Amino acid sequence: MRWKNTGQARLSTFFENLGWKVYRVPETATVLLGGGVNFAELPEYAQFEFQENLLRTMIQIENSFFALAEASERNCLVICDRGSMDASAFVTKKEWEEILTRNQCDEVDIRDNRYHQIVHMVTSAKGAEEYYSIEHHATRLEGLEEARDRDTKAAEAWIGHPYVDIIDNDCDFESKINRLISCVALKMGIDIGDRLNVNAKKVKFAINGPLPKDAAFPNFRDFEVAHHYLQTASRTMQSRLRKRGRMGKFSYIHTIRKQYGGQMIEVKTPLTHRDYSHLLDQQDALHLTVNKIRRCFMYNNQYFQLDIYKEPCHPRCRGLMLLETYTTLSKEQFKDRLPKFLNVDKEVTGDPAFSMFNLSLREEWINSKKFCHRLSDDEDEDQDATEEAHNRLEAVHRKSSFIEINSGSASPVI
Repeated sequence: MRWKNTGQARLSTFFENLGWKVYRVPETATVLLGGGVNFAELPEYAQFEFQENLLRTMIQIENSFFALAEASERNCLVICDRGSMDASAFVTKKEWEEILTRNQCDEVDIRDNRYHQIVHMVTSAKGAEEYYSIEHHATRLEGLEEARDRDTKAAEAWIGHPYVDIIDNDCDFESKINRLISCVALKMGIDIGDRLNVNAKKVKFAINGPLPKDAAFPNFRDFEVAHHYLQTASRTMQSRLRKRGRMGKFSYIHTIRKQYGGQMIEVKTPLTHRDYSHLLDQQDALHLTVNKIRRCFMYNNQYFQLDIYKEPCHPRCRGLMLLETYTTLSKEQFKDRLPKFLNVDKEVTGDPAFSMFNLSLREEWINSKKFCHRLSDDEDEDQDATEEAHNRLEAVHRKSSFIEINSGSASPVI
C-alpha cells in the first residue's frame, strides 16, 4: 500500500486502536535520496544502477517487516510507503525487464502476490493544486507538471494487481483520508459502521464520572497518551506532538492544524523517537503537557475513543472524560448509538471549552490571550465568550462524581 505521510499516520492509528500491530515500512527512495543523491544529476547508466539497487534494498527492508508480521501472534498490518513496482515507473520497459532478469524477479510475483492491496493517493498536483508544495520536503524537487507525470506513471505501474484503489481529489482533505481508511478496512472485512463515510463528521461528548468498571465496557484497548504543544509563529496554526503506546512501546506523531483557503487542514507525520525528542525542545511554555488514557472500543457497530484525562494536569482537566466518534446521523438519530453504560452529559463538538489546545493552557483562561475560539489572525480577546466557555466546563465538572486521587482508581492502568 502506498500514500502520503498523513494518510499513513491516520491508518496506523485506526488499526492500532483496534488492537492490531502496525508496521510501517519507510520509503526506500527517500532514505537514499536523503543521503545526498540527486537522481536528475546522475548519468543514464548510474540512474539504471540506482533503480536496481533501490529495488534490491526495498525488497530486503520489506522482507524484514514481513517476517516480523508473520512471527507475531497478533493481527498485523504492514504499510509500505512505496512498493516494488514503483521502480518500473522511472526506467524504460527494456531496462525494467533487464533489472527483473538480473535479480531473478518475476513481475507477477512482485506485483500481484507480494502485496494484498494497492492504494494510490493521487497527488495534490492533480485537482488540488493549491495544496501542492515542495516546501519542507527535502527530496521533492519536481514542479506541478512533472509531479502529475510521475503520479500517472506510478499509478500505471500497478495495472494488473487484483486489488487497486485510487483515492483522487474530488473531495476535501478529511474525506480523502476517510476514503483511504475505509477502503483498507473494507478489503479486510472489518465492519466499522458509518464512521468513515465521506459525509461523516467527528462528534465529541462530555462524560460525567465516575468511570464505570472495566466489566461494563465491551472489548477495549487502553493506550497511554501524552500531548505537547509546540511554539508557532501564527495564530492560524497549531503544532503538537503526540506520544502514544502501551506496555513501554510508543509511537510518535507530529500534528499541524492550520487554516488554508477557508478549510481546516490537519497534517500528521510519523516521527522517530530521536526526532520526537528534538522537537520537544520547541515546546510552548504557555501550555502544560496533556496526559490521558485513550480507551478504544466498538459499541452498536460504532467505533469510539474515550479520553480520560489524568495527572499531572491543570486542575481544569482533573476528572475530565471526553468521548469521540464519527457519524453521518443527526443529533437525535445518534442518541441511540451512544454507549448506555456511560453517563453522557452533552455534546461538545466544536466547543472551545473542550478544545485540547485551551485545556492545556498554563494560565487561567480569563487571564490568557492565547485562549482560542477559532484559528484566526485576529486577536481573540472576547472575555465574555471566554468566561462563558469556563462556565460550561465548570458545569460539567459539577455534575461529575470525582474519584479522589488517593483512592487508587483515578484512571485505568496500562
